[in-house]
Amino acid sequence: MSTLTIDLFSSLDGFGGAEGWPGYYGKEGPEFMAWLKEELAEDQVMLMGANTYRMMSQIVAEDNDPNFARMAEIPKFVFSTTLKPPLTWESTGLVTEEAITAITRMKRETSVPMRTLGSITLNKSLLSEGLVDFLQVTVFPVVTAQSGLEPLFADGPDLDLKLVESRTFRWPDPASQVRAVASLTVPSTPSWVARPSPSDLL
Repeated sequence: MSTLTIDLFSSLDGFGGAEGWPGYYGKEGPEFMAWLKEELAEDQVMLMGANTYRMMSQIVAEDNDPNFARMAEIPKFVFSTTLKPPLTWESTGLVTEEAITAITRMKRETSVPMRTLGSITLNKSLLSEGLVDFLQVTVFPVVTAQSGLEPLFADGPDLDLKLVESRTFRWPDPASQVRAVASLTVPSTPSWVARPSPSDLL
């Protein structure tokens, strides 16, 4: 049985990307990059949707990030009915089966930890279905209220999180990371919230 981690990079106000900002929001100090290298060195399988695959396959072909060689080696699966083989990013398999069904089976059949890459829409579906074991969020010290493009949790489910660990990458600019157990929660209506009477619903 595998575990599934949603691994996110976020601005302070909860966006996963922003127009005009560089990668890692320009805050990739040596401590953070050393952690990222260690994280990628572990055995894992990466999961993503079609939009993330299109973006990442172009980025790795054009940029010179030192981690891209290792990312090419990691087994990856993209869930899509629109992409066609062959895929250009090395070690990437195409899954045309419905993502929730496929990932449920993959969790059951493998012991290798899985994590998502980007794929905000896929993440929300996985969280809604209760398939996520861990939610890991690295928060960079920027606010992208005007330029933010990808709200990470908007329209997603409510979650009750239990902190597993946290850390701060201190140089040159602090970025904080939290890792938590994710579980769905259905919040009860507080006693101070007025409940509608039957006549209010007519």
